[in-house]
Amino acid sequence: MTRLTVLGAAAIIMVTATQAAAVDPDKPLIVPATVTIVAFDQLDATALALHPGSTLLGTDLDEEYGKYVYEVELEDRNGIEWDVELDALTGQVLKNHQDT
Repeated sequence: MTRLTVLGAAAIIMVTATQAAAVDPDKPLIVPATVTIVAFDQLDATALALHPGSTLLGTDLDEEYGKYVYEVELEDRNGIEWDVELDALTGQVLKNHQDT
């Protein structure tokens, strides 16, 4: 499994932080250089494989309760939207549910 080390081209990954991280949601999330996350394209591919033929609507990286969570929003062929959450360090699917 190819991994993307945050130190390099993606030294600082800026995304919106969540309330769960107990930080200001208007400030970007800065991932420490010591943290290695799975490459975003691989995380996207994992989410898309759960719903073949889906379109990627958006992604977000958050820190929730001390974990880095990569959130993917998809729309399947039937127009149904899905929210998939993955552990950004391992690529493991944490949640896969229909958006309500």
